[in-house]
Amino acid sequence: MTNTDQAGDSPRSNVAEFSVSEISFAIKRTVEDAFERVRIRGEVSGYRGPHSSGHAYFTLKDEKARIDAVIWRGAFSKLSFLPEEGLEVIASGKLTTYPGSSKYQIVIDNIEPAGAGALMALLEERRKKLAAEGLFADERKQLLPYLPRVIGVVTSPTGAVIRDILHRVNDRYPLHVIVWPVRVQGETSGAEVANAIRGFNAIDGSEGIPRPDVLIVARGGGSLEDLWGFNEEAVVRAAAESMIPLISAVGHETDWTLIDHAADRRAPTPTGAAEIAVPVRAELEATVAQLGARLQAGIGRLSERKRESLRAASRGLPAPDGLLAMPRQSFDALERRLAQGLGTNVTAKRSALQLAAGRLSPSRLSSQLDRDTRALERFERDLPRALRHVADRKREALNLRASRLTVSGIARQQRQGADQLQSLSVRLMRALDLRVSDARTRLGERARLLKTLSYEAVLERGFALVRDENDQPVKRADEVKKGAALTIEFAGRERVGVVAADGSASAKPKPAAKPKNPPQQGDLF
Repeated sequence: MTNTDQAGDSPRSNVAEFSVSEISFAIKRTVEDAFERVRIRGEVSGYRGPHSSGHAYFTLKDEKARIDAVIWRGAFSKLSFLPEEGLEVIASGKLTTYPGSSKYQIVIDNIEPAGAGALMALLEERRKKLAAEGLFADERKQLLPYLPRVIGVVTSPTGAVIRDILHRVNDRYPLHVIVWPVRVQGETSGAEVANAIRGFNAIDGSEGIPRPDVLIVARGGGSLEDLWGFNEEAVVRAAAESMIPLISAVGHETDWTLIDHAADRRAPTPTGAAEIAVPVRAELEATVAQLGARLQAGIGRLSERKRESLRAASRGLPAPDGLLAMPRQSFDALERRLAQGLGTNVTAKRSALQLAAGRLSPSRLSSQLDRDTRALERFERDLPRALRHVADRKREALNLRASRLTVSGIARQQRQGADQLQSLSVRLMRALDLRVSDARTRLGERARLLKTLSYEAVLERGFALVRDENDQPVKRADEVKKGAALTIEFAGRERVGVVAADGSASAKPKPAAKPKNPPQQGDLF
């Protein structure tokens, strides 16, 4: 029903009026009351990770519709499974509206993959990504120590896994085992396992805790969802970065996780990991005893062979008397010859001494002195004649050389030198002419190249060069100020134009430095 006031105002409606905020919040309460908690299945779209505030915003969609989704920071940190772009998930939460934009959305407090197929697809995609980074390469894997002294175990401290490992280690070879307790299932499992691996690697033995020689990461069997913590990137990267050799024993023999690819060795079961890590002590003792017996037998056989060889060698040696008989006989013979030789040598020396004494008599010395005196006198008489003979020979040689230095000889040498100088002069002139000709040719080529590249060649083709008042080239029209004097140079002549205030140009001739064609009155440019 409507009514009209006396002043003739427009009709009024009896429908109640609401503000925008009232309507928005009323719709918000209605939606939240009707859909207190829902589970929505859809594909994650537009996910870019958490916002700087810690909240995550994205969209869930299917083939017909889409709905905005938000995960508050407190709920996001507690998620065991994080959303990924393009992954089909099942989100649990409550529906609400956002009055600021008149949109409805789901506030998610839990999210999980939509079935094992989605998990397998995600697992395969993550495996390919980590394999492309080289985390599964065989060359990264380390050799396990044959007999470790300390074993570090990353597992739950309350499960049957740690009891099986300790029991098998004690049965095979008792040694020191350090357990790092972690959750092997749940939302914090992956982070705890990664921290445990890195924690064992950080031990340096300085605080009384020995550093393990080998690590075992172990968990019992379970579903794909139960083992999902060992497929997280943090766990795989920690296993690949471990400097301590690591054995992966997650699940049963048919269960495979990504840590199995990054570990240095995979065991089918936790018990198998203990068997891989340590040998059997009884077997080692038996092996050592067997090797000791073989060593003793070998040493005995070697000693016997050496002893037989020594006996054979001793039988081949002659008797000591036989070895010394020949040298002793030779010594006796030399002893007899020595006595005879000494007597003979004394006799020979005495005879030589008597002969030398006979040569040193005074009469022989006087005779030798007389012969030397006569020889000296003869040499004294012959010396002046020999000197004159040498001087005559030197004089004849000097005269021969002087005859060669006559005027005719000098003239002949001068003619020969002049001929050689003339020949060299002719060769020099020819060389100079050739160098000048080559230089002239190169200069002409460069001059033609310079003319081709110069701006004058451009002017010859019908262009003009415009210069300003400072004789600098003007490249653009917007560089010209009104009223400025410009010089326009054509091919072979120059003209001066003044740009008027209205943009018209008045011609006024300017004499060129060397004009080829003097400007004529009335010429236009």
